[in-house]
Amino acid sequence: KIKVFGTGRSDYANQINNVLVFPGIFRGALDARAKAITDKMKISAALAIAGLVDGKELSSTFIVPSVFDKRVAPAVADAVKKAI
Repeated sequence: KIKVFGTGRSDYANQINNVLVFPGIFRGALDARAKAITDKMKISAALAIAGLVDGKELSSTFIVPSVFDKRVAPAVADAVKKAI
């Protein structure tokens, strides 16, 4: 049985929305006075988001933090600044 899959729909447990990345990636880029969003910044942002899910919590129904998790934007912003 398939546990994790992509559909583009928002009615499944692990629906991934770009709201997870945008506040933090823009905050980090603005704080660092970046002139462009690079692939390195995007990868760093993705890794920061993934790093917020503890291995003990990771399951087929929990692979990314909630869009309401207040740790996401600061973690992404910090990762983006460090990637520049």
